[in-house]
Amino acid sequence: MRTERVTVSLPAELVAEARDAVRRGTARSISSYIAEAVSARQLRDRSLAALADLYGGPPPPDELAEARRTLRLVHRAAAV
Repeated sequence: MRTERVTVSLPAELVAEARDAVRRGTARSISSYIAEAVSARQLRDRSLAALADLYGGPPPPDELAEARRTLRLVHRAAAV
C-alpha cells in the first residue's frame, strides 16, 4: 500500500493514548494507530451509508440502538 505523509493536529490526550498503545505493544506505531482509527471511521461511514440506502434515509434511532445492543457495541457520544 502506498503511503503519504500528512500533518494533523490532535488533542494531546489522544496523542498520549496513541503513544501509550505503542509502548504497550498494541500498536506498531502512532501512524499505524491513527491509520486504523481512520479505517474504522471509514468502515462506519460506509456501513451507515449502506443502511441509509436500505431505509431510504438514516436508520431509525431505535433500530440502531437495538443493533448496537445485539452486537454488544458501546455507543459513545464522541463516536457519533
